[in-house]
Amino acid sequence: MNPRKLRFPIKTKLTIATLIPLGVAILICWMAGVFILSAKVATQAQEKVRYDLNVAREAYQNELTRLYDVVKFTAAFGKTGETVVSGNREAVSDILTPVRTNEHLDILGAVDASGKVIYRTTNPGLAGDDKSRNQFIARALRGEIVSGTTVLPAAELALEGETLLHQAKVPVPASAKHEPPSSAPSAGMFLFVAAPVRDRAGNVLGALYGGILLNNSRPFVDKIKSVVYEGARLHGTDIGTTTLYLGDQMIATTLPLHSGERLAGMKLTRQVNGKVLLAKTRWVGRTYVGNDWYLSAYEPILSLQGVPIGALAVGMLESQYSAVKIDMAVLLSFVLLVSCLVGVSMAGFLGKKLAHPIKELELLTRRVAAGERNVQSHIESRDEIGDLAERFNDMSRSLAEREDNIIELNRNLEEKVKLRTAELEENNRLLVQTREELLRVEKLAAIGELAAGVAHEINNPMAIIRGNVELLQLTVPEDADNREEVDTIFQQVKRVERIVSNLQKFARKQKRENAPVHLNELLHEIVAQIRHQVPLDGIKVVEHYSRAVEVVEGDGDQLRQVFTNLVLNGIQAMPEGGVLSLKTNPVQDTELYEVQVADTGVGIQPENLNQVFNPFFTTKPSGTGLGLSVSYGIVREHGGTIDIQSIPGSGTTFSVVLPREA
Repeated sequence: MNPRKLRFPIKTKLTIATLIPLGVAILICWMAGVFILSAKVATQAQEKVRYDLNVAREAYQNELTRLYDVVKFTAAFGKTGETVVSGNREAVSDILTPVRTNEHLDILGAVDASGKVIYRTTNPGLAGDDKSRNQFIARALRGEIVSGTTVLPAAELALEGETLLHQAKVPVPASAKHEPPSSAPSAGMFLFVAAPVRDRAGNVLGALYGGILLNNSRPFVDKIKSVVYEGARLHGTDIGTTTLYLGDQMIATTLPLHSGERLAGMKLTRQVNGKVLLAKTRWVGRTYVGNDWYLSAYEPILSLQGVPIGALAVGMLESQYSAVKIDMAVLLSFVLLVSCLVGVSMAGFLGKKLAHPIKELELLTRRVAAGERNVQSHIESRDEIGDLAERFNDMSRSLAEREDNIIELNRNLEEKVKLRTAELEENNRLLVQTREELLRVEKLAAIGELAAGVAHEINNPMAIIRGNVELLQLTVPEDADNREEVDTIFQQVKRVERIVSNLQKFARKQKRENAPVHLNELLHEIVAQIRHQVPLDGIKVVEHYSRAVEVVEGDGDQLRQVFTNLVLNGIQAMPEGGVLSLKTNPVQDTELYEVQVADTGVGIQPENLNQVFNPFFTTKPSGTGLGLSVSYGIVREHGGTIDIQSIPGSGTTFSVVLPREA
């Protein structure tokens, strides 16, 4: 005796059949969502820290500009020239000391025309030493106003005063967990400005020099941090930091230690040192500083000769973005979990509802098999099950009337079941097709919103970059060595702006202005224009327009964009030449017109056919992947359809079907 096989009710099968694809879809959505969110947050974080570095650089430059103005205007003050010539140290002190105090300068002094010090405000008792070898002062004595960043050695700092020499030494707190450097720096990094002092005739009588010491300058780095991050905090901790380096060694930072002191004496890592100080390029990445991971950006600080003498760095707590990613992942998981629970409930309910009439039919069939006749079903369902119930009633009545015709009735029943099965399969095919269309439209809408947001976010920094590049072009002469690099930056900025413009066109829902459009004339005009815009060497254009194709109602500019894009794609698909065919025909027994654009080019691989209308998908090295997506949206907005057929190596045919009335 055969063992009884395990039996599964149809309700269970229907429920499982519904839950399996639902569970797979939810899992894929969760994995894709987490990956996309993580990538998006990481990209935005890197862009943010690059932008923060730009702001920090501007704040650094603004402080240098302020120092420039102070020294320049002091040197140009009416009595400054006469006082320097007179050599009256008390008179010079009366002019320079209030300026140094009020403008918070660390050094301010005056030299005569030969470069000998007349008076220094930080060390009044020392004068007469020669500063003509200082490149800033030497150029100022030649009539220039010079500003920039420089390094003064310990010997020169000692002349300006013991206070500055003491400030230049960077202490290493005992509480710091990191290995201290071999020796604390004794040199000082300065914002330095020198300006000539002239008489009324314009003759150079001497020079003024002033500077701000950056070693241990907490107010300076705090000011830059306040400009960049505006006091933003996370769980009571500042999310951003600003740090200055002399060479590869930290000399000032906003990073606090647990003891209340500030981190000092750290060195740049070998990787950062190689990129920033040796290669003179920016570096963006993760760094472990203090007791936290930071997303940091570094750029070199250059001397007057363009030699890296230090670095400016900004950083943001990585935990800020980690918290954002975790919150978004939790929210996505919650939404998908709720969707899963709802799906399970709906699957169970629908399985029970669908299984009930089938179970009833099973019981009625058992009664008929037991010999009962004229058994009637009372199932009222407007679907194939309802049809099956009606056929069952017919069968039951036929059995009661003619038992001798049971074989013929069974045969008819089998044929009708096959017919209903074929209808069900066709309906399922149409449902799948409709579902794919809906998914494509929803994906286009979602990507459009994302593209609009990305374009908006990129436009602001790009405007700043373009403005700064244009200013840089004005300041760099045409015959300068680095003029070509500046022009290259400007061209690449314009290219990014064109890409952003394409994104905005893709994301923007343009209002359609319907008017009669003559398809044949429109296509002929497009071909004529293309001949003047794109070289057609080796390409033969064949036009077959049916006279039965009249006008359609739609936006002529948008339809021109669609067919121009298809014609250009056909031309670009034939780099070695070929035949480009344009054909119009009315669709038989319908109010539709069909436009075919075919080429004999390289064709499209089968695995890429389902992706050609997806945004940002392209096989062209310089393409953006938006042309066919925009064309697809325009055709759909006009109530039409667009299809593609392609054979690799033989060519591609695009078919656009449009209604006569939109």
